[in-house]
Amino acid sequence: MPLEVDIVISPEKLNEDSSIIQALHQKVGGLNIESYKIIKRSIDARQSQIKYQLRVEVFQKGEKTSVADNNVLSVTDVSNSKKSVVIIGSGPAGLFAAIRCIELGMKPIVIERGKKVRERRRDLAAINKEHIVNPESNYCFGEGGAGTYSDGKLYTRSTKRGDVQSVLKKFVHFGASEDILIDAHPHIGTNKLPAIIEAMRDFIISFGGEIHFNTKVVDMNLKDNRITSVKCSDGREINGDDFILATGHSARDIFILLDRKKILIEFKSFALGVRAEHRQSIIDQAMYRCEERPDFLPPAAYSLVEQVDGRGVYSFCMCPGGIIAPCATEQDEVVTNGWSPSKRNNPWANSGIVVPVHWEDIPEYHHHGALAGMMFQKDVEQKCWEAAGKTQATPAQRMMDFVNNKLSKDLPEVSYQPGIVSIKLDEVLPAFIAERLRKGFVLFGKKMKGYYTNDAVLVAPESRTSSPVRIPRDKELYHHPEIINLYPCGEGAGYAGGIVSAAIDGEKLAAAILKKNSPRILQ
Repeated sequence: MPLEVDIVISPEKLNEDSSIIQALHQKVGGLNIESYKIIKRSIDARQSQIKYQLRVEVFQKGEKTSVADNNVLSVTDVSNSKKSVVIIGSGPAGLFAAIRCIELGMKPIVIERGKKVRERRRDLAAINKEHIVNPESNYCFGEGGAGTYSDGKLYTRSTKRGDVQSVLKKFVHFGASEDILIDAHPHIGTNKLPAIIEAMRDFIISFGGEIHFNTKVVDMNLKDNRITSVKCSDGREINGDDFILATGHSARDIFILLDRKKILIEFKSFALGVRAEHRQSIIDQAMYRCEERPDFLPPAAYSLVEQVDGRGVYSFCMCPGGIIAPCATEQDEVVTNGWSPSKRNNPWANSGIVVPVHWEDIPEYHHHGALAGMMFQKDVEQKCWEAAGKTQATPAQRMMDFVNNKLSKDLPEVSYQPGIVSIKLDEVLPAFIAERLRKGFVLFGKKMKGYYTNDAVLVAPESRTSSPVRIPRDKELYHHPEIINLYPCGEGAGYAGGIVSAAIDGEKLAAAILKKNSPRILQ
C-alpha cells in the first residue's frame, strides 16, 4: 500500500525531485522510494517564510505505481433512448447534467438561449468597445454559462453536496490541466475554458444528445402538474419526459415566467456591493511581505471578512492578475464581475466586496413578492447605468475617498475596458450597504497591510453574486413540489455557488430523474 505523507517545501524547490524526496525521508525515515505523486498542493503565506504544503503519495520498491484512471466516462449512444430529459441552459449545471444523462442511458436535449462559446466573443467585444449589450449573448448567457468568460475558478466548499474530484476529473478528461486535481484553489482560466466547453459539446452530440443554440424558452405548457413541452422564441415546441431548469442566476425572464405561471418561487437573500481593484503588486507585498514577488510564487490572492453592524462584509470571487468585466444582460444596466487568465499575469487584482441583502432590508420592494430581491438588484444596476451616462462605463471612486465621502478628483488606470466615471458611490448604493462597506474597508486595512489605500479604486455594482430567487424542490426527490417533472438546478435555482457546485447539482438531478423512473437502478 502506498503511503500518504504531508510535507512542507520552499516555493523555489517545488519542482525539484531531490528536494521533495529529501523532505519525504526527513518526515518518514527508512523509506525506500520507487516513485511519488503529489496529490494535494497549497501555499502557506501565514508566516514570514512562505512554504508549500504538499500531500504526497509514496510508492516504495516493489509497489505498483497507481495508473491514471482514464475511464472517467462510461457511456453508450442514447440517440434512440426512450427516455428524454430537456435541459434548459448550457452552463456547468446543464452541461454536466447532460453528460450524466448520457452516462445513465437517457437522451439529453439541451436548450440554450445564447450562442456557441466561440461566437460569444463578438458580443463580449461589443460590450467592451461599443457599449452594446446583446440580451441573449453576453458574459452571463451562452454556451458554458457565466463561468466560461468570467474566470473558471473551481474552488468549492461544497464537498458535502457530491463528488468534487469526479467533476474535476471530467474537466481534465475534456482538456483541463491535471493541476486542478491537486491545487487547493484550482483554476482553469478564461482563455482555456472555451476549448473545454467545445469538447463537452462534441461529446454530448456524438453520443446522441441534442443541443439547440439561439433557442430561448418563453413559455411552458402544463397539464396535471406536469410540463408537457416548452415553447421557444422561434415558435418551436420541445417535448420531453422531464425538464431540468439550469438557467443561471441572471435569467430574470425565467423567474418572471414562473411567477406569471403561478409556479412556486421564493425570495432568497443574496449579496451586493462593489468590486475593488488594486495593483497586483500591492496585494503581493501584503500577502508575501516582500518588496517584489519572486517568479517562483504565483500572484497572491486574498480572502477577507469582517462583521460590521451585525452583518458580514466579505470578499467574493477574488481574481489575482485579473480584469474587471462588464456583465450586464440588458442595455439599461451596469454590472461588474472579475476574471483571470490561466497565467493570472495582468497587473491588477480585483475582488467583489459585498454585503448580504435580506428580506427585511428592502420593505419598499415587498409588493413584488418573491421577485423583491430581483427588482431591488435591477434598480441598483439601472441607477449605475444612469449615473455613468447611460453607457457601460461604471461609477467609480477611490477607496479612501469613498470612506471619507469625498468625490475623487481623478481616478487611477483600471482594467475595466468600457471606462469609469468619478461618482460618489452613495448615489447608487443603498445606505445600509454603503455604510457597512465604509467600515469594512477600514477594518480590512488593519488586517491586511496596504489594502486600505487611495490607490485602490471601487467600481459599482457587484450585484450578481448569487440568485435573488430560490425555486423550491423536494429535499429527497429534487423535483419542484408542485410540478413533479420540473427539476430546478444550479445557481439560478438557488442550490449552487460556482462552477463545481453547479456541476455537482446537475449530475445529482440527472441521477434523481433516473432513480424516479427506474428505482432499482442507482440503489
